[in-house]
Amino acid sequence: MDRSVIRILGVDPGLRNTGWGLIEAFGSRLSFLACGSIRTDAAASLAGRLASIHSALTALVDDNGPDEAAVEETFVNRDPQSTLKLGQARGVALAALALKDLPVSEYAANLIKKTVVGVGHAEKGQVAMMVKMLLPASDASAPDAADALAVAICHAQHRQARARGAR
Repeated sequence: MDRSVIRILGVDPGLRNTGWGLIEAFGSRLSFLACGSIRTDAAASLAGRLASIHSALTALVDDNGPDEAAVEETFVNRDPQSTLKLGQARGVALAALALKDLPVSEYAANLIKKTVVGVGHAEKGQVAMMVKMLLPASDASAPDAADALAVAICHAQHRQARARGAR
């Protein structure tokens, strides 16, 4: 059984707010390290906002040295423009992480909720409450940060299951 400590960066991409959460996993034990939200200036150009997300994620990786990253997949909104902008923010997040040579996994929102809460259609408040239960030291004040921690938790659980299956 792999008993090494793995540092995981979870990312919940968004053009306005990109949540991030950093945890460590040691076997099935999880520890909170940090979390936050990258906020972009709504008055800035789309390119400028995307560049801000890229720069902030690059700095997070440089400052915190995660071993792996996980990103929430894009879900389709009713508004195609919103979906497109979310997809662009997600693409920048994926590129920023990959350019730092991190292995990046992607998870659907329903799988993240099912892993953390036990229900695939859980509300944001339920996710935040379970994140707090699983990571009591966490201080996620922004919903995006709690969601990013949920992405990291989901990755920790699924990477452990994949490791068991590989043996």
